[in-house]
Amino acid sequence: MTQTTTPSKDVQDMVAQADTGARSPKGISGNILWFVPLCWSLFQLWYASPLPFIFNFGILNDTEARSIHLMFAVFLAFTAYPALKSSPRDRIPLFDWILALAGSFAAAYIYIFYTSLADRSGAPTQPDIVISVIGMLLLLEATRRALGPPLMVVAAVFLLYTFAGPHMPDVIAHKGASLNKAMSHLWLTTEGVFGVALGVSTSFVFLFVLFGAMLERAGAGAYFIKVAFSMLGHMKGGPAKAAVVASGLSGLVSGSSIANVVTTGTFTIPLMKRVGFPGTKAGAVEVAASTNGQLTPPIMGAAAFLMVEYVGISYVEVIKAALLPALISYIALIYIVHLEACKAGMTGLPRRHNPTLLQNLLSFTGTILGLVVTSAVVYYGIGWTKDVFGSAATSIVTVALFIAYLGLLSVSARYVNEGNIEIDAELTEVPDPGPTIKSGLHYLLPIVVLVWCLTVERFSPGLSAFWATVFMIFILITQRPLLALISKSGDVTEQTKQGFIDLAESLVTGARNMIGIGVATAAAGTVVGVVTLTGIGLVMTEFVEFISGGNVILMLMFTALISLILGMGLPTTANYIVVSTLMAPVIVTLGAQHGLIIPLIAVHLFVFYFGILADDTPPVGLAAFAAAAIAKSDPIRTGIQGFTYDIRTAILPFMFIFNTQLLMMGIDSWWHLMLTVISSIIAMLLFSAATQGWWFTRNKWWETILLLVLTFSFFRPGFWWDMVYPAKVLSPGTDIAQIVETLHVGQALELRVSGETLEGDMVEKTVRLPFEDEAMTAEERISSMGLMLNEDAGRMIVDMVEFGSPAEASGIDFDWQINWVVQDADRPMKEWIFVPCLLLVILMAANQKRRVHRESLNA
Repeated sequence: MTQTTTPSKDVQDMVAQADTGARSPKGISGNILWFVPLCWSLFQLWYASPLPFIFNFGILNDTEARSIHLMFAVFLAFTAYPALKSSPRDRIPLFDWILALAGSFAAAYIYIFYTSLADRSGAPTQPDIVISVIGMLLLLEATRRALGPPLMVVAAVFLLYTFAGPHMPDVIAHKGASLNKAMSHLWLTTEGVFGVALGVSTSFVFLFVLFGAMLERAGAGAYFIKVAFSMLGHMKGGPAKAAVVASGLSGLVSGSSIANVVTTGTFTIPLMKRVGFPGTKAGAVEVAASTNGQLTPPIMGAAAFLMVEYVGISYVEVIKAALLPALISYIALIYIVHLEACKAGMTGLPRRHNPTLLQNLLSFTGTILGLVVTSAVVYYGIGWTKDVFGSAATSIVTVALFIAYLGLLSVSARYVNEGNIEIDAELTEVPDPGPTIKSGLHYLLPIVVLVWCLTVERFSPGLSAFWATVFMIFILITQRPLLALISKSGDVTEQTKQGFIDLAESLVTGARNMIGIGVATAAAGTVVGVVTLTGIGLVMTEFVEFISGGNVILMLMFTALISLILGMGLPTTANYIVVSTLMAPVIVTLGAQHGLIIPLIAVHLFVFYFGILADDTPPVGLAAFAAAAIAKSDPIRTGIQGFTYDIRTAILPFMFIFNTQLLMMGIDSWWHLMLTVISSIIAMLLFSAATQGWWFTRNKWWETILLLVLTFSFFRPGFWWDMVYPAKVLSPGTDIAQIVETLHVGQALELRVSGETLEGDMVEKTVRLPFEDEAMTAEERISSMGLMLNEDAGRMIVDMVEFGSPAEASGIDFDWQINWVVQDADRPMKEWIFVPCLLLVILMAANQKRRVHRESLNA
């Protein structure tokens, strides 16, 4: 196993301060700071496993588990993170021990007194309130230590708003809340600190972070870097392209931008500088690639699991929606790097050997095809094994998995020397991709297990991560001794011992990586609790509508700006929780009022994307500071350059709000899917060429404008097509019965409705109502939507709305009017607009090629 070059002490300190805690005490304190995270990881594995139900012991409900989870996080926040920069790093002061114990007791209060609190629900005693106040104050301090002041300040401002409501300006005023009511709501229920966000951290995020820590400890992180470098290092600007791919792959094992920068950047930034990239651009490429690592399914930091809870769709649906934007974002960044290399006349590093075409096919393509074929056999083979072997199929597949592990490990043992790239600053040649890929193929198996459990078995994310982690535990224990045994080199006993050390250290590292996420989700839960307690969500709708004048684009820009500003100091997860809680319902509501039905997942991804972009936004982008420290460049300039590279990511959310096909929604066939993917990639490549001012040669001003127009056209073909063929047909509301009867099963009914809200405001909006598949007649379908209608003087009036129905959820109320039934127009497909766009692209490319040829002749 190779080790990466150790980053400089400044960079190590930066990562520790951001991710795991800056303290490394010796003696008893050091042992405690090692043992407590170990216990936390073991607790989380126990909670996620089926064992409590098998042994009927240690069964915890969600609230109890959240309480214990936060207890560990708060304890470690006070012991692992010093209070001030001047505080000691080699010991833990007595005062911090007191705060750690007090904070962990307050966090565990719900678990310890769960039964008695349930008996007096809504009637807290004085001790309950005292503990809640102490817990809230210590949570804010733990947040400040682990994540810096910004999130603490945001949470504190929202708390202040809770109590100062009557004294606020009229536009945001509310009746206020007493200390008893506020603390009971925020600390003793699941509406605040112990709400959905902390629940997601407890149930899902911890295990995925632990899974990533184990993959990293096993050597998968270094393997991904080596594979990316071996495949791309010889190209123009090759090390930079390798940095992009390696950072995307590292997104599988790391949810932290700064950790991603340090892991891959220590290797790639010096190599980028060697082939001609200035320090600022080398750092910026790594920053842009690493921050976007959080876009990469299946983990996406912690946001994917939060979206499952907030949006109310399955985890697989979240991955499906996020996949294409992440893919085209990374393809565009590779292309930006290529254009930078072309502009500067860079080359890649030389290959170690110059293999023949046949050797390339056998080593690289053959390996990839082998993996694809193997995966296909496994994927489609499992189905019949379940039919043939029934309940024994799982055992058979498990045995097959272990056989595959042994086989791939024996392959890795044969190629370990060829793929043994020393990741250091002196690397001067690119190794052969075939042996490099084969040197660690067994690292793909845990990811296969994870994806299989998620997508085929349809286990919950927590249970899927548990089984993937169990397999990783097996790999960590057996990998070293088996490699020693197969290669007949090394002491098997010593390697077995080292395997158990790797396991223990990965359990500790995984838990310490979770400290910040644990306290962040709890602190962000405070914001969510205040929103539900004060009703500020309704206030935000009116405020944003006033600011934007009802313009959807201005509203989205306002939301993006809030995300960027908050994200400058908040971790992505906390930023996502805060902004999505405040803004997602606003965008959906105001969009509907202006005739635009925006899927909730699109809004949540919009907020998430701009939260990620804040990671490299000066003056606080920690990822940019880490990259600048490695590149020895100016951090502000590095951050600004990284942000310019990330403009490609900034346009995507605006595009998929208006064209949800980018989120794999509304795609009805394979060829439609391919058309969407190809057009999206073309659009993003054209946008990259426009923003870089270079395609085949330097762009003229009109070429840049034309590239931007073409980008827009490929992303939103409907914008132009709607001018020629209207997209919708409006029928009177009185025709609802005839129209709903013609709908296909699974097709929703789109209505334009108006009426008076409970607050006395007249609103008009567009809603989309699904009906039950079993409903066949018009009356049955309308009833299954939750509507009882009455036609009166040529108007279709809502007589009654069923509680809990789709109609009630969409905001329709008694006595509202159905003005129009909205149907898709029968028109040629909007993708025909791609034909003239492609002709323009070809003509423009030919023009630039002709210019390049003329310039080369003149030279």
